[in-house]
Amino acid sequence: MRTVTVTGTGTSHVVPDTAVVRVAAVCRGAGVSEAYDAMVAAATTLVEVAGRHADGRRVASTGITVWPFHDHEGRREGYEARHGYAIACPDLASAGAMLAALAREVGDALAVDGLGLEATDGAVAGGRAREAAFHDARERAAALARMSGAGLGAVQSVVEGDGDGRPVPLAKVALASTGGIEAGESTVTSVVTVVWELL
Repeated sequence: MRTVTVTGTGTSHVVPDTAVVRVAAVCRGAGVSEAYDAMVAAATTLVEVAGRHADGRRVASTGITVWPFHDHEGRREGYEARHGYAIACPDLASAGAMLAALAREVGDALAVDGLGLEATDGAVAGGRAREAAFHDARERAAALARMSGAGLGAVQSVVEGDGDGRPVPLAKVALASTGGIEAGESTVTSVVTVVWELL
C-alpha cells in the first residue's frame, strides 16, 4: 500500500483574561525572631489586601524561608525572612488594582516575583489550532497526491505534536492594557502529522 505522510501546522489566537500574581512579604532584622515577626506582620497585610481583590481560596503560600544576609564584603548583617504567595485573580483589572494596593499597604516589604497571564478559553483555542493543522495537512497531502497522479484514501494514522513530545511555545503580542497590565494575545500553535493511503 502506497501512503503519503504530511505534517500540518495550525494557529489560533486567544486574549488572556485572568492572571496569577506571585508576590512575597520580605523583611530583614538583626536576628531571626525580629526578621520573622516583621515578615508575619507584612504577610498578614498582604493576605488581607489580596482577599479584597481575589477569592481567598485562590491565595496560596508558595514557601517560607529565613536566612542570613551579608554586606558586599561578606559580613553578616542580620537575617531576612520571606513568605511567598501565588494569587489567582479573576481578571486583569483585579490583578492591576491588587498590585497597586499591595504597593501602598505592604510598602517596602513587598516583593513582586512574577505575573502569569492565562486564558479561560485556552482549550477552545487549542481545538481551533488543532483543526486548522489537520486541514493544512490534508491540503498538502492532496497536492502531493495530485502531483503523483493519485488520490487520497483513508487516514492511516494521526500524531499530534512536533515529534519530540515537547509543547509548542506560545507567542505573545501586546495588544491592550487592562488595569495597568498588558493583556496581549497568545498564539496557540498545533502540529499534526497525518498518514493517508494513496489511491
